[in-house]
Amino acid sequence: MLTKAKQTSDFIIQTVAPIFNKNGYAATSLSDITKATGLTKGAIYGNFKNKEELAIATFNFTVKNMLRRITDHQSLSDSPIEKLYLITDFYRNYYNYSQELGGCPVLNMGVDSKHQNPSMFQHVKYTIHKIQNNVAKLIEEGKLQNEIKLDIDTILYSKRLYTMIIGAIFMTHTIEDNNYLLETMDQIDQMIHKELKK
Repeated sequence: MLTKAKQTSDFIIQTVAPIFNKNGYAATSLSDITKATGLTKGAIYGNFKNKEELAIATFNFTVKNMLRRITDHQSLSDSPIEKLYLITDFYRNYYNYSQELGGCPVLNMGVDSKHQNPSMFQHVKYTIHKIQNNVAKLIEEGKLQNEIKLDIDTILYSKRLYTMIIGAIFMTHTIEDNNYLLETMDQIDQMIHKELKK
């Protein structure tokens, strides 16, 4: 059973995560946080030592939920190559999902923290590496299971795949047109079929 302090900190994180994600670190004020949570400044800082610690906690919370959704979606198949297709399938619906979050957390916080918040930026870089490594693991597993060509450069393709995804997310959110994501996912599927699949 969660302690009252843990319940309060979880409530704060869940409540203000979309605000940080949408507004960015600098533009999210303490008054935004207290207004959204209905808590006092003392209650906020009784759970988090400063705004930066809270912002990082909200980013990690949002990303953890996002990665869990991707993992759950991939569990629809045991095949590594099919799991790659399930990644693109997930991102076809990502625009609507990320709208609920205030946008894509990796993209938003990556741009927002690059020159303003080194600690947050390290968390974003860690998340990007984690996502790329997960793709790389699938490619390596696909090679072991004789589903993916052995001469494929695993690191190159994992980076290429995520670069195409994040670029499509940027265009979709900027232009507010989901076709950027849909067409890019089709393109990645073709790449998987023509270049990776054995």
